[in-house]
Amino acid sequence: MSERTKYAIVGAGGRARMFIDAILKTFTSEAELVAFCDTSKVRMNWHNHRIEAELSAPPRPTYAASDFDRMVREHKPDVIIVTSPDYTHHEYIDRAMRLGCDVISEKPMTIDAGKANVILKAMRETGKKLRMTFNYRYMPLATKVRELVASGVIGRPMAVSFNWLLDTRHGADYFRRWHREKDKSGGLLVHKATHHFDLVNWWLASVPKTVFAMGGLKFYGRENAIARGDEKLTRYPRYTGVAAAADDPFALKIDGQTNDGEGRLWISDGLRGLYYEAESETGYIRDRNVFDPDINIEDTMSVMVNYNSGVVLNYSLVAYSPWEGFQIAITGEKGRVEVLEREGSHIIAGQSDSELTAAQREGAGKSIVLHRMFKSPEQVEIPTATGGHGGGDPVMLEQIFSRRPPADPFKRAASYLDGAASIAVGICANESMRTGRAVQCSELISLT
Repeated sequence: MSERTKYAIVGAGGRARMFIDAILKTFTSEAELVAFCDTSKVRMNWHNHRIEAELSAPPRPTYAASDFDRMVREHKPDVIIVTSPDYTHHEYIDRAMRLGCDVISEKPMTIDAGKANVILKAMRETGKKLRMTFNYRYMPLATKVRELVASGVIGRPMAVSFNWLLDTRHGADYFRRWHREKDKSGGLLVHKATHHFDLVNWWLASVPKTVFAMGGLKFYGRENAIARGDEKLTRYPRYTGVAAAADDPFALKIDGQTNDGEGRLWISDGLRGLYYEAESETGYIRDRNVFDPDINIEDTMSVMVNYNSGVVLNYSLVAYSPWEGFQIAITGEKGRVEVLEREGSHIIAGQSDSELTAAQREGAGKSIVLHRMFKSPEQVEIPTATGGHGGGDPVMLEQIFSRRPPADPFKRAASYLDGAASIAVGICANESMRTGRAVQCSELISLT
């Protein structure tokens, strides 16, 4: 079949770039990018300028968000790629399917049970397909954990401990942008932790049954800064162009300036072109103060999950750690797998992993240790790979865009059910924090 699959992208923020490059650089013989759709003409123009300058390709037609249906009618894409803000995912997925398109969506699938059920209803009524881009599954480290658990080397899994740490560079960034508003992101237990819950679901080949959670805003936000004696850090609504923020360690400047050599952030032109220059058009401020009074998501979370298979998960997430990474342990009847990764943090559309300073990279490393019952620990070799998300992005993109991708014995392609199961934990955790009770997932969202 020589005809290429036609794709259109809705959502022209930093997340779109990975898909643009894959289609226009790597899979040009199999995929075609036919159009962009976004709330911002400036953002779409920025991508088109890069397409011309860096990829030597012609610019793509652009459509306002209100013209989404017209874009689909005029260009007849086979697949819509959704990289818009989380709270809009259900709208575009629903419209795309009802207009005859399959969908690829960035995580999370959506942010609450009502919106999830809109998507599930559209799938039932149209028969169209939804694929989730859980790139963490494709990381060599995550794939190796899946291989170990599936091999039976630790026996039947019984308990999982999963601690994720976001540092004061990456973690703080969620409190500068729209993610800090719970009605837009579902909080970090939906937006960020959906990756982590998906990994556990995939490793265990099971779905969550009961969820109990506790959490709160303990570090970011105005009241917390004042309580620590940092009232001066709360005096400005944003960072760029504010003289008083010159010495603020949390300052993010998005006007294209570099740092001052003292550890503050280096910023590429992505943040300037996609957000700073679009402010007059969209009203969206990308560099809001992380100690504002209007932040209403949690930065400290603890979750307990009971799975249909009987496995118990203890999960924690903090967004203000001195270092970034994760600690995972899966214990079974015959042994235990322990995983540790300390990694360099990043900012979407900002500094890339390859541009991190030596200080930011200090202590980075990863390990998997296998503990068999009554035997000495074994260091497990982790395959090496290059590319974003620990080498996972290129493998995932090949599986998505290649007409004949390599066979995948690890079954990493994520369906709509995987998307629903991953957000189910965060959605139920939010309900648990609101009510103070354990929540049955079946009360909110169907996982069958």
